[in-house]
Amino acid sequence: MYDIDEIKAQWASQRPDLDTEPMMLIGRLIRVSAQMSQQMAATFAQHGLSAASFDVLATLLRSGPPHALSPNQLLETMMVTSGTMTNRIDQLVKEGHVVRIKNPDDARSVLIQLTPKGASVIDAAVTDHVQTQRRLVAPFGASEQEKLNEILQAYLDRLAAAR
Repeated sequence: MYDIDEIKAQWASQRPDLDTEPMMLIGRLIRVSAQMSQQMAATFAQHGLSAASFDVLATLLRSGPPHALSPNQLLETMMVTSGTMTNRIDQLVKEGHVVRIKNPDDARSVLIQLTPKGASVIDAAVTDHVQTQRRLVAPFGASEQEKLNEILQAYLDRLAAAR
């Protein structure tokens, strides 16, 4: 894999008219994201989960008792299509991590609820996930983490405002 500075030098040689500073920043952000995703995926895999199944189960767990949400509520928290969500739920039902129950507030709909098995799996996975995240940010001291978090939030805010 090419070093980002080497890529910049190649562009400078081929297209000296281009300002490639943004390419360097974005390239580094992409590489950081990929590294984090790989390490978090390894943690999820230790619990028999994918990032997608972790997201669904974690959303149900953090929703609080009775750890049940409608498919639409789950969709609101994730950037996927309804078909993708249905497939995720179907897989989690097959694995015994969730069940579909009748919605007590609307007989025409269902809720997706964690099973005891699903709750146990996601509870252990979340514990390990937080440890993985702590390890991933450990190269930065607390004040650096705070500053980086502020910078990234400001960046996200500005991107959202620019839409």
